[in-house]
Amino acid sequence: MNVSVVLFTSDLRLHDHPPLRAAGEDRQVVPLFVRDQGVAGAGFAAPNRLAFLADCLHDLDAGLRERGGRLVIRSGDVVDEVCKVAAETDADEVHMAADVSAYAQLREGRLRRALESVGRRLCVHDTVTTVVAPGAVTPAASDHFAVFTPYFRHWSGHPQRTPLAAPRRVGVPEGVGSEPLPSRADLSGLSPALCPGGEVAGRRLVTAWLRGGLAAYEDRRDDLAGDATSRLSPHLHFGTVSPVELVHRARRAGGPGAESFVRQLAWRDFHRQVLAARPEAALADYRTKGDLWRTEHAAREDIEAWQEGRTGYPVIDAAMRQLRHEGWMHNRGRLLTGSFLTKTLYVDWRVGARHFLDLLVDGDVANNQLNWQWMAGTGTDSRPNRVLNPVTQAKRYDPDGAYVRRWVPELAPLEGASVHEPWKLRGLDRAAIGDYPDPVVGLAEGLARFRQARALD
Repeated sequence: MNVSVVLFTSDLRLHDHPPLRAAGEDRQVVPLFVRDQGVAGAGFAAPNRLAFLADCLHDLDAGLRERGGRLVIRSGDVVDEVCKVAAETDADEVHMAADVSAYAQLREGRLRRALESVGRRLCVHDTVTTVVAPGAVTPAASDHFAVFTPYFRHWSGHPQRTPLAAPRRVGVPEGVGSEPLPSRADLSGLSPALCPGGEVAGRRLVTAWLRGGLAAYEDRRDDLAGDATSRLSPHLHFGTVSPVELVHRARRAGGPGAESFVRQLAWRDFHRQVLAARPEAALADYRTKGDLWRTEHAAREDIEAWQEGRTGYPVIDAAMRQLRHEGWMHNRGRLLTGSFLTKTLYVDWRVGARHFLDLLVDGDVANNQLNWQWMAGTGTDSRPNRVLNPVTQAKRYDPDGAYVRRWVPELAPLEGASVHEPWKLRGLDRAAIGDYPDPVVGLAEGLARFRQARALD
């Protein structure tokens, strides 16, 4: 019987998995995951993501065993390990999902050449981790869309494939060696409230979201205290849920909430098509503004205050503490903390992006880096010099201060919207909040510094 290798990367599921379907139920299949030394070497192997990954691999292995198979784990260079497994099993083809980062594109090219040199074939499948493949829709004069609205219009009209059922059976050749599955228990430095990973957890969350959260999403998605977003981003990052299936099921549900949710999934694809065309945007300004950011040395105390959630601006501090505790942050919080670091403190967006990648369980290059560039005004934002006022935003999206009190317990004694401006307190009221700090910078001062740096005055 012919043998295929299916290389899992950020597509750790059995449902709606084109590479696994293409490998065929009439063949033997080696479901392979390589613990990539290149990811660790690049500093991308953050504890929170490693823990979630361990959950995903255990779940994937369990699902395969229910179907007569098992997951094969190897460690090292991906190209070397895939070629070894293909040689051991005499596999004639390798299937994998397409990816967009510079590292992923380089890995794909190396793997293709290595396999072809020994008469084997690499089959790369689109729309495994995206709804629409990068490059499938383009403007007339460019290889990618730089503005979301026209992209979304084309994206919405592009044919989308039908989700695939999970395989009924996966037959794995005997004798293929595997390392033990990694375990979350072996890791340290995890966020205390890190969510569980795996396809079973992801599909359970999808079901609950479609039944109980989707309809109200349009009205409640910016409600910080209400926590009314899907929280599916970690599962999308690791591919334990399919974005194609999510769009299909959301559209079937219909309504303004579904439309708004689908639009957010389109943003995810938008960033991937930008990065696929401009992989250097992971590290360099997509559209430079000639910023002379404050150096990390000069801004050290401000950066540390921001990272620790002690800037003196309660909504900023609440969001940063949520990040540290959960390995996740509400999207409105991401916008506010990003604007505050880059525009109020005038610190390089790469500093913030690096800190987020250290902690976010859903941290990936496309979404993280390009969202940070969007907030810094060096990316695709059509209003690159907008500055989000944390006090105004807090009063709008956390009007009674419940989100702030949840994450900044020093401010719990304060009632209502007064929690958003504790520096205005005097006497006993000020003493009630203990050592909560005064603002690291005045908003007017921060705005003036930013406008001067961007030559806006």
